[in-house]
Amino acid sequence: MKRFGLFLGDLISLYLALLVTLFIRYGSDFSVQLYFHLPAFSIIFIIWLIVFYINNLYDLSSAKNDIHFFSGLFYSLLVNASISLLFFYFIPFFGITPKTNLFIFVGINLLLACVWRFYFNKLIAQSSFKNNTLIIGDGEQSRELYDFLLANPQLGYHGVGIIDIEDRNAQGILQNLINQKHIKTLILTHSVYKIPHIIDVFYRLLGFEINFFNLSNFYERITGRVPLGAIDQIWFLENLSQGSQRGYEIGKRIGDIILSIIGIIISLPFYPFIILAIKLNSKGPIFIRQHRVGKSGQQFYLIKFRTMIANSPDGSAEGASGPVWASEDDKRTTGVGKFIRRMRIDEWPQFWNMLRGEMSFVGPRPERPEFHEKLQKEIPFYEERYLVKPGLTGWAQIKHKLDFRGGKTIKDTYEQLQHDLYYVKNRSLLLDFGIILRTISILLKKALG
Repeated sequence: MKRFGLFLGDLISLYLALLVTLFIRYGSDFSVQLYFHLPAFSIIFIIWLIVFYINNLYDLSSAKNDIHFFSGLFYSLLVNASISLLFFYFIPFFGITPKTNLFIFVGINLLLACVWRFYFNKLIAQSSFKNNTLIIGDGEQSRELYDFLLANPQLGYHGVGIIDIEDRNAQGILQNLINQKHIKTLILTHSVYKIPHIIDVFYRLLGFEINFFNLSNFYERITGRVPLGAIDQIWFLENLSQGSQRGYEIGKRIGDIILSIIGIIISLPFYPFIILAIKLNSKGPIFIRQHRVGKSGQQFYLIKFRTMIANSPDGSAEGASGPVWASEDDKRTTGVGKFIRRMRIDEWPQFWNMLRGEMSFVGPRPERPEFHEKLQKEIPFYEERYLVKPGLTGWAQIKHKLDFRGGKTIKDTYEQLQHDLYYVKNRSLLLDFGIILRTISILLKKALG
Protein backbone atom coordinates (compact mmCIF):
# COMPACT_ATOMS: atom_id res chain seq x y z
CA MET A 1 0.00 0.00 0.00
CA LYS A 2 2.86 2.35 0.81
CA ARG A 3 4.52 1.60 -2.51
CA PHE A 4 1.27 2.34 -4.32
CA GLY A 5 1.00 5.66 -2.45
CA LEU A 6 4.58 6.42 -3.40
CA PHE A 7 3.90 5.62 -7.05
CA LEU A 8 0.71 7.72 -7.01
CA GLY A 9 2.54 10.66 -5.44
CA ASP A 10 5.26 10.53 -8.11
CA LEU A 11 2.64 10.43 -10.85
CA ILE A 12 0.78 13.41 -9.39
CA SER A 13 4.01 15.41 -9.04
CA LEU A 14 4.87 14.75 -12.71
CA TYR A 15 1.51 15.94 -14.02
CA LEU A 16 1.49 18.86 -11.58
CA ALA A 17 4.92 19.94 -12.82
CA LEU A 18 3.61 19.82 -16.40
CA LEU A 19 0.53 21.90 -15.52
CA VAL A 20 2.61 24.53 -13.72
CA THR A 21 5.10 24.66 -16.61
CA LEU A 22 2.40 25.23 -19.23
CA PHE A 23 0.62 27.82 -17.07
CA ILE A 24 3.89 29.75 -16.60
CA ARG A 25 4.67 29.64 -20.30
CA TYR A 26 1.27 30.20 -21.91
CA GLY A 27 -1.09 31.68 -19.37
CA SER A 28 -4.50 32.11 -21.04
CA ASP A 29 -3.53 29.70 -23.85
CA PHE A 30 -2.93 27.00 -21.23
CA SER A 31 -5.76 24.60 -22.19
CA VAL A 32 -4.81 24.53 -25.89
CA GLN A 33 -1.16 23.80 -25.13
CA LEU A 34 -2.16 21.10 -22.64
CA TYR A 35 -3.99 19.31 -25.47
CA PHE A 36 -0.76 19.21 -27.55
CA HIS A 37 1.65 18.38 -24.72
CA LEU A 38 -0.32 15.82 -22.69
CA PRO A 39 0.03 12.72 -24.97
CA ALA A 40 3.78 13.08 -25.47
CA PHE A 41 4.52 13.84 -21.84
CA SER A 42 2.34 10.93 -20.70
CA ILE A 43 4.65 8.56 -22.60
CA ILE A 44 7.64 10.28 -21.03
CA PHE A 45 6.13 9.89 -17.56
CA ILE A 46 5.85 6.12 -18.03
CA ILE A 47 9.56 6.02 -18.85
CA TRP A 48 10.36 8.22 -15.84
CA LEU A 49 8.51 5.89 -13.48
CA ILE A 50 10.33 2.86 -14.93
CA VAL A 51 13.67 4.59 -14.34
CA PHE A 52 12.60 5.32 -10.74
CA TYR A 53 11.88 1.62 -10.29
CA ILE A 54 15.20 0.56 -11.83
CA ASN A 55 17.04 2.87 -9.43
CA ASN A 56 15.34 1.36 -6.36
CA LEU A 57 13.24 4.44 -5.62
CA TYR A 58 10.27 2.20 -4.80
CA ASP A 59 12.26 0.07 -2.39
CA LEU A 60 11.08 1.19 1.06
CA SER A 61 14.33 0.01 2.66
CA SER A 62 16.11 2.89 0.88
CA ALA A 63 13.45 5.52 1.72
CA LYS A 64 15.60 7.48 4.15
CA ASN A 65 16.38 11.19 4.14
CA ASP A 66 20.10 10.79 3.65
CA ILE A 67 22.69 11.63 1.01
CA HIS A 68 22.47 8.17 -0.59
CA PHE A 69 18.75 8.45 -1.23
CA PHE A 70 18.79 11.98 -2.63
CA SER A 71 21.86 11.33 -4.78
CA GLY A 72 19.95 8.37 -6.26
CA LEU A 73 16.89 10.57 -6.81
CA PHE A 74 18.96 13.28 -8.49
CA TYR A 75 20.72 10.71 -10.68
CA SER A 76 17.34 9.30 -11.77
CA LEU A 77 16.03 12.76 -12.63
CA LEU A 78 19.20 13.49 -14.63
CA VAL A 79 18.77 10.26 -16.59
CA ASN A 80 15.11 11.05 -17.18
CA ALA A 81 15.90 14.56 -18.40
CA SER A 82 18.40 13.12 -20.90
CA ILE A 83 15.89 10.53 -22.11
CA SER A 84 13.24 13.24 -22.52
CA LEU A 85 15.58 15.36 -24.58
CA LEU A 86 16.39 12.46 -26.89
CA PHE A 87 12.73 11.48 -27.11
CA PHE A 88 11.48 14.85 -28.30
CA TYR A 89 14.27 15.46 -30.79
CA PHE A 90 14.57 11.97 -32.29
CA ILE A 91 10.88 10.98 -32.24
CA PRO A 92 9.17 14.12 -33.62
CA PHE A 93 5.75 12.51 -34.06
CA PHE A 94 3.90 14.78 -31.64
CA GLY A 95 4.52 18.12 -33.32
CA ILE A 96 6.41 19.59 -30.34
CA THR A 97 10.12 19.95 -29.64
CA PRO A 98 10.18 21.66 -26.24
CA LYS A 99 13.34 23.44 -25.17
CA THR A 100 12.40 26.09 -22.65
CA ASN A 101 9.33 24.08 -21.61
CA LEU A 102 11.39 20.97 -20.92
CA PHE A 103 13.97 22.94 -18.97
CA ILE A 104 11.28 24.56 -16.79
CA PHE A 105 9.47 21.24 -16.35
CA VAL A 106 12.61 19.44 -15.18
CA GLY A 107 13.35 22.22 -12.68
CA ILE A 108 9.83 22.26 -11.26
CA ASN A 109 9.68 18.47 -11.07
CA LEU A 110 13.05 18.36 -9.32
CA LEU A 111 11.67 20.69 -6.64
CA LEU A 112 8.37 18.83 -6.31
CA ALA A 113 10.03 15.40 -6.26
CA CYS A 114 12.51 16.37 -3.55
CA VAL A 115 9.82 17.95 -1.36
CA TRP A 116 7.37 15.07 -1.89
CA ARG A 117 9.95 12.35 -1.24
CA PHE A 118 11.36 14.18 1.81
CA TYR A 119 7.99 14.36 3.52
CA PHE A 120 7.05 10.83 2.47
CA ASN A 121 10.26 9.45 3.96
CA LYS A 122 9.73 11.50 7.09
CA LEU A 123 6.10 10.42 7.42
CA ILE A 124 6.72 6.68 7.24
CA ALA A 125 9.59 7.03 9.72
CA GLN A 126 7.31 8.55 12.40
CA SER A 127 6.70 6.23 15.32
CA SER A 128 2.97 6.98 15.39
CA PHE A 129 2.61 5.21 12.07
CA LYS A 130 4.58 2.13 13.09
CA ASN A 131 3.41 -1.35 13.83
CA ASN A 132 4.78 -2.34 17.26
CA THR A 133 6.42 -5.71 16.66
CA LEU A 134 7.53 -8.36 19.15
CA ILE A 135 9.68 -11.39 18.30
CA ILE A 136 8.98 -14.56 20.27
CA GLY A 137 11.98 -16.86 20.55
CA ASP A 138 15.64 -15.87 20.83
CA GLY A 139 18.28 -16.87 18.30
CA GLU A 140 20.65 -15.55 15.67
CA GLN A 141 17.90 -14.94 13.09
CA SER A 142 15.69 -13.27 15.70
CA ARG A 143 18.46 -10.84 16.59
CA GLU A 144 19.29 -10.21 12.92
CA LEU A 145 15.64 -9.42 12.20
CA TYR A 146 15.32 -7.20 15.27
CA ASP A 147 18.42 -5.20 14.31
CA PHE A 148 17.12 -4.91 10.74
CA LEU A 149 13.79 -3.49 11.94
CA LEU A 150 15.56 -0.96 14.16
CA ALA A 151 17.81 0.13 11.28
CA ASN A 152 14.88 0.46 8.85
CA PRO A 153 12.02 2.26 10.65
CA GLN A 154 10.63 3.41 7.29
CA LEU A 155 9.37 -0.14 6.70
CA GLY A 156 6.67 0.52 9.29
CA TYR A 157 7.62 -2.06 11.93
CA HIS A 158 8.85 -0.90 15.34
CA GLY A 159 10.88 -3.62 17.03
CA VAL A 160 9.84 -3.67 20.70
CA GLY A 161 12.03 -6.59 21.73
CA ILE A 162 12.76 -10.32 21.74
CA ILE A 163 11.30 -12.71 24.30
CA ASP A 164 13.42 -15.73 25.20
CA ILE A 165 10.95 -18.59 25.60
CA GLU A 166 13.49 -20.41 27.79
CA ASP A 167 12.89 -17.74 30.43
CA ARG A 168 10.60 -18.99 33.20
CA ASN A 169 8.77 -15.67 33.20
CA ALA A 170 8.34 -15.63 29.41
CA GLN A 171 4.55 -16.00 29.59
CA GLY A 172 4.09 -13.13 32.03
CA ILE A 173 6.55 -10.88 30.15
CA LEU A 174 4.71 -11.59 26.91
CA GLN A 175 1.29 -10.69 28.32
CA ASN A 176 2.61 -7.50 29.94
CA LEU A 177 4.37 -6.29 26.79
CA ILE A 178 1.31 -6.94 24.62
CA ASN A 179 -0.83 -4.83 26.97
CA GLN A 180 1.68 -2.07 27.71
CA LYS A 181 3.26 -1.63 24.26
CA HIS A 182 0.07 -2.14 22.21
CA ILE A 183 1.70 -4.90 20.16
CA LYS A 184 0.21 -5.30 16.68
CA THR A 185 2.57 -7.90 15.19
CA LEU A 186 4.02 -11.07 16.70
CA ILE A 187 6.86 -12.92 14.96
CA LEU A 188 7.13 -16.56 16.04
CA THR A 189 10.24 -18.72 15.74
CA HIS A 190 9.88 -22.41 14.92
CA SER A 191 10.66 -23.48 18.49
CA VAL A 192 7.67 -21.55 19.86
CA TYR A 193 5.21 -24.02 18.36
CA LYS A 194 6.55 -26.76 20.66
CA ILE A 195 5.55 -24.97 23.90
CA PRO A 196 1.84 -25.53 24.67
CA HIS A 197 1.38 -22.86 27.37
CA ILE A 198 2.83 -20.16 25.07
CA ILE A 199 0.54 -21.29 22.24
CA ASP A 200 -2.43 -20.99 24.64
CA VAL A 201 -1.56 -17.33 25.15
CA PHE A 202 -1.63 -16.76 21.39
CA TYR A 203 -5.02 -18.44 21.06
CA ARG A 204 -6.45 -16.03 23.61
CA LEU A 205 -5.17 -13.15 21.48
CA LEU A 206 -6.99 -14.20 18.30
CA GLY A 207 -9.86 -11.85 19.06
CA PHE A 208 -7.52 -8.85 19.17
CA GLU A 209 -6.09 -6.93 16.21
CA ILE A 210 -2.76 -8.74 16.28
CA ASN A 211 -1.03 -10.22 13.24
CA PHE A 212 0.95 -13.47 13.61
CA PHE A 213 3.85 -14.34 11.32
CA ASN A 214 6.27 -17.23 11.06
CA LEU A 215 9.80 -15.85 11.48
CA SER A 216 11.22 -17.38 8.31
CA ASN A 217 8.36 -16.06 6.13
CA PHE A 218 8.43 -12.59 7.69
CA TYR A 219 12.23 -12.39 7.56
CA GLU A 220 12.19 -13.34 3.88
CA ARG A 221 9.45 -10.86 2.96
CA ILE A 222 10.98 -7.93 4.81
CA THR A 223 14.68 -8.46 3.94
CA GLY A 224 14.62 -10.25 0.56
CA ARG A 225 16.74 -13.04 2.09
CA VAL A 226 16.11 -16.54 3.40
CA PRO A 227 17.07 -17.04 7.10
CA LEU A 228 19.32 -20.09 6.97
CA GLY A 229 19.16 -20.69 10.71
CA ALA A 230 15.36 -20.79 10.77
CA ILE A 231 14.78 -23.37 8.01
CA ASP A 232 15.32 -27.10 7.58
CA GLN A 233 15.17 -29.80 4.91
CA ILE A 234 11.35 -29.76 4.99
CA TRP A 235 11.42 -26.07 3.98
CA PHE A 236 13.37 -26.95 0.85
CA LEU A 237 10.99 -29.76 -0.08
CA GLU A 238 8.01 -27.41 0.33
CA ASN A 239 9.45 -24.33 -1.37
CA LEU A 240 12.06 -25.35 -3.92
CA SER A 241 10.33 -28.06 -5.96
CA GLN A 242 11.09 -27.85 -9.67
CA GLY A 243 7.92 -29.48 -11.03
CA SER A 244 5.85 -26.28 -11.30
CA GLN A 245 8.62 -24.30 -13.04
CA ARG A 246 8.58 -26.05 -16.44
CA GLY A 247 6.94 -23.17 -18.34
CA TYR A 248 9.19 -20.63 -16.66
CA GLU A 249 12.34 -22.60 -17.54
CA ILE A 250 11.33 -22.82 -21.21
CA GLY A 251 10.60 -19.08 -21.37
CA LYS A 252 13.84 -18.27 -19.60
CA ARG A 253 15.91 -20.43 -21.95
CA ILE A 254 14.37 -18.71 -24.98
CA GLY A 255 15.15 -15.35 -23.41
CA ASP A 256 18.74 -16.39 -22.65
CA ILE A 257 19.31 -17.45 -26.26
CA ILE A 258 17.96 -14.13 -27.55
CA LEU A 259 19.94 -12.04 -25.04
CA SER A 260 23.17 -13.99 -25.62
CA ILE A 261 22.92 -13.54 -29.40
CA ILE A 262 22.25 -9.81 -28.97
CA GLY A 263 25.17 -9.57 -26.53
CA ILE A 264 27.52 -11.37 -28.93
CA ILE A 265 26.48 -9.23 -31.91
CA ILE A 266 26.97 -5.99 -29.96
CA SER A 267 30.26 -6.96 -28.29
CA LEU A 268 32.01 -8.82 -31.12
CA PRO A 269 33.08 -5.67 -33.08
CA PHE A 270 34.98 -4.49 -29.97
CA TYR A 271 36.96 -7.72 -29.59
CA PRO A 272 39.92 -6.69 -31.82
CA PHE A 273 40.49 -3.51 -29.78
CA ILE A 274 40.17 -5.38 -26.46
CA ILE A 275 42.55 -8.11 -27.62
CA LEU A 276 45.10 -5.54 -28.83
CA ALA A 277 44.93 -3.61 -25.54
CA ILE A 278 45.44 -6.77 -23.46
CA LYS A 279 48.36 -7.92 -25.61
CA LEU A 280 50.13 -4.56 -25.54
CA ASN A 281 49.69 -4.18 -21.79
CA SER A 282 51.01 -7.53 -20.55
CA LYS A 283 52.18 -10.97 -21.65
CA GLY A 284 49.86 -13.93 -21.52
CA PRO A 285 46.71 -15.33 -23.12
CA ILE A 286 43.75 -13.19 -24.16
CA PHE A 287 41.14 -15.38 -22.54
CA ILE A 288 41.05 -17.21 -19.22
CA ARG A 289 39.09 -20.47 -18.87
CA GLN A 290 38.18 -21.35 -15.29
CA HIS A 291 36.31 -24.33 -13.91
CA ARG A 292 33.01 -23.29 -12.34
CA VAL A 293 30.20 -25.24 -10.68
CA GLY A 294 26.94 -25.07 -12.60
CA LYS A 295 23.41 -26.41 -12.27
CA SER A 296 23.13 -29.67 -10.30
CA GLY A 297 26.85 -29.48 -9.50
CA GLN A 298 28.00 -30.04 -13.09
CA GLN A 299 31.26 -28.24 -13.87
CA PHE A 300 31.93 -26.14 -16.96
CA TYR A 301 34.58 -23.78 -18.27
CA LEU A 302 33.73 -20.11 -17.73
CA ILE A 303 35.32 -17.82 -20.33
CA LYS A 304 36.51 -14.29 -19.58
CA PHE A 305 39.04 -11.76 -20.84
CA ARG A 306 42.28 -11.85 -18.84
CA THR A 307 42.59 -8.85 -16.53
CA MET A 308 45.50 -9.97 -14.32
CA ILE A 309 49.16 -10.77 -14.72
CA ALA A 310 49.86 -14.26 -16.08
CA ASN A 311 52.29 -16.14 -13.80
CA SER A 312 51.16 -19.73 -14.29
CA PRO A 313 51.06 -22.18 -17.26
CA ASP A 314 47.29 -21.70 -17.69
CA GLY A 315 47.68 -17.91 -17.93
CA SER A 316 46.12 -17.19 -14.55
CA ALA A 317 47.55 -15.00 -11.76
CA GLU A 318 47.52 -17.81 -9.20
CA GLY A 319 50.83 -19.53 -9.90
CA ALA A 320 52.24 -18.69 -6.48
CA SER A 321 49.14 -18.21 -4.33
CA GLY A 322 46.78 -20.87 -5.65
CA PRO A 323 43.04 -20.09 -5.98
CA VAL A 324 42.06 -16.97 -4.00
CA TRP A 325 39.12 -14.60 -4.15
CA ALA A 326 39.72 -11.44 -6.16
CA SER A 327 39.44 -8.15 -4.27
CA GLU A 328 38.39 -4.64 -5.27
CA ASP A 329 41.97 -3.30 -5.49
CA ASP A 330 43.74 -6.53 -6.37
CA LYS A 331 47.48 -5.97 -6.91
CA ARG A 332 47.51 -8.64 -9.62
CA THR A 333 45.22 -6.61 -11.90
CA THR A 334 46.93 -5.01 -14.91
CA GLY A 335 46.44 -1.39 -15.98
CA VAL A 336 44.18 -2.34 -18.86
CA GLY A 337 42.57 -4.98 -16.65
CA LYS A 338 41.37 -2.35 -14.19
CA PHE A 339 39.45 -0.57 -16.92
CA ILE A 340 38.11 -3.83 -18.35
CA ARG A 341 36.92 -4.96 -14.93
CA ARG A 342 35.37 -1.60 -14.10
CA MET A 343 33.35 -1.62 -17.32
CA ARG A 344 32.59 -5.37 -16.89
CA ILE A 345 34.08 -6.00 -20.34
CA ASP A 346 35.82 -9.12 -19.01
CA GLU A 347 32.37 -10.71 -18.60
CA TRP A 348 31.42 -10.35 -22.29
CA PRO A 349 32.76 -13.79 -23.38
CA GLN A 350 30.26 -15.36 -20.98
CA PHE A 351 27.56 -14.68 -23.56
CA TRP A 352 29.01 -17.79 -25.24
CA ASN A 353 28.46 -19.73 -22.00
CA MET A 354 24.86 -18.52 -22.06
CA LEU A 355 24.37 -19.56 -25.67
CA ARG A 356 25.67 -23.07 -24.88
CA GLY A 357 23.22 -23.34 -22.01
CA GLU A 358 25.85 -23.51 -19.25
CA MET A 359 24.76 -20.18 -17.77
CA SER A 360 21.71 -17.96 -17.70
CA PHE A 361 21.52 -14.17 -17.73
CA VAL A 362 20.01 -14.18 -14.23
CA GLY A 363 21.00 -16.60 -11.48
CA PRO A 364 23.52 -17.15 -8.67
CA ARG A 365 27.09 -16.38 -9.60
CA PRO A 366 29.01 -19.58 -10.51
CA GLU A 367 31.60 -20.54 -7.89
CA ARG A 368 34.95 -22.20 -8.44
CA PRO A 369 35.16 -25.87 -7.34
CA GLU A 370 38.01 -25.09 -4.90
CA PHE A 371 35.87 -22.57 -3.05
CA HIS A 372 32.71 -24.63 -3.41
CA GLU A 373 34.16 -27.52 -1.40
CA LYS A 374 35.16 -25.18 1.42
CA LEU A 375 31.90 -23.21 1.46
CA GLN A 376 29.76 -26.35 1.34
CA LYS A 377 31.38 -27.56 4.57
CA GLU A 378 31.07 -24.26 6.40
CA ILE A 379 27.69 -22.89 5.25
CA PRO A 380 24.47 -24.92 5.61
CA PHE A 381 22.44 -25.58 2.44
CA TYR A 382 25.13 -24.04 0.24
CA GLU A 383 24.68 -26.66 -2.51
CA GLU A 384 21.00 -25.72 -2.89
CA ARG A 385 21.95 -22.64 -4.89
CA TYR A 386 22.82 -25.02 -7.75
CA LEU A 387 19.18 -25.99 -8.25
CA VAL A 388 19.21 -23.38 -11.04
CA LYS A 389 21.76 -22.32 -13.64
CA PRO A 390 24.33 -19.74 -12.56
CA GLY A 391 23.97 -16.28 -14.08
CA LEU A 392 25.82 -13.19 -15.23
CA THR A 393 23.83 -11.22 -12.68
CA GLY A 394 21.34 -12.10 -9.98
CA TRP A 395 19.33 -11.12 -6.91
CA ALA A 396 22.37 -11.42 -4.65
CA GLN A 397 24.47 -9.20 -6.92
CA ILE A 398 21.98 -6.32 -6.89
CA LYS A 399 21.02 -6.65 -3.20
CA HIS A 400 24.30 -7.56 -1.56
CA LYS A 401 26.87 -4.80 -1.17
CA LEU A 402 29.63 -6.66 -2.96
CA ASP A 403 31.42 -6.57 -6.25
CA PHE A 404 29.60 -8.57 -8.96
CA ARG A 405 32.32 -11.20 -8.81
CA GLY A 406 31.19 -12.85 -5.59
CA GLY A 407 31.79 -13.01 -1.87
CA LYS A 408 35.07 -12.06 -0.19
CA THR A 409 34.62 -13.75 3.20
CA ILE A 410 32.60 -16.61 4.64
CA LYS A 411 30.26 -14.06 6.24
CA ASP A 412 29.75 -12.26 2.93
CA THR A 413 29.06 -15.53 1.15
CA TYR A 414 26.61 -16.57 3.89
CA GLU A 415 24.56 -13.42 3.28
CA GLN A 416 24.89 -13.85 -0.47
CA LEU A 417 23.53 -17.39 -0.17
CA GLN A 418 20.50 -16.04 1.68
CA HIS A 419 19.75 -13.86 -1.34
CA ASP A 420 20.44 -16.71 -3.77
CA LEU A 421 17.93 -18.98 -2.02
CA TYR A 422 15.35 -16.18 -2.02
CA TYR A 423 15.79 -16.00 -5.80
CA VAL A 424 15.58 -19.79 -6.25
CA LYS A 425 12.31 -19.84 -4.30
CA ASN A 426 10.70 -16.77 -5.89
CA ARG A 427 12.16 -16.87 -9.40
CA SER A 428 9.88 -15.71 -12.20
CA LEU A 429 10.20 -13.92 -15.52
CA LEU A 430 8.99 -10.71 -13.86
CA LEU A 431 11.63 -10.96 -11.12
CA ASP A 432 14.29 -11.72 -13.78
CA PHE A 433 13.25 -8.67 -15.76
CA GLY A 434 13.49 -6.45 -12.68
CA ILE A 435 16.96 -7.82 -11.88
CA ILE A 436 18.14 -7.14 -15.45
CA LEU A 437 16.86 -3.55 -15.32
CA ARG A 438 18.51 -2.89 -11.97
CA THR A 439 21.74 -4.47 -13.19
CA ILE A 440 21.82 -2.07 -16.14
CA SER A 441 21.35 0.83 -13.73
CA ILE A 442 24.17 -0.39 -11.44
CA LEU A 443 26.56 -0.84 -14.35
CA LEU A 444 25.78 2.62 -15.73
CA LYS A 445 26.43 4.18 -12.33
CA LYS A 446 29.74 2.34 -11.98
CA ALA A 447 30.77 3.31 -15.51
CA LEU A 448 29.91 6.98 -14.98
CA GLY A 449 31.19 7.09 -11.41
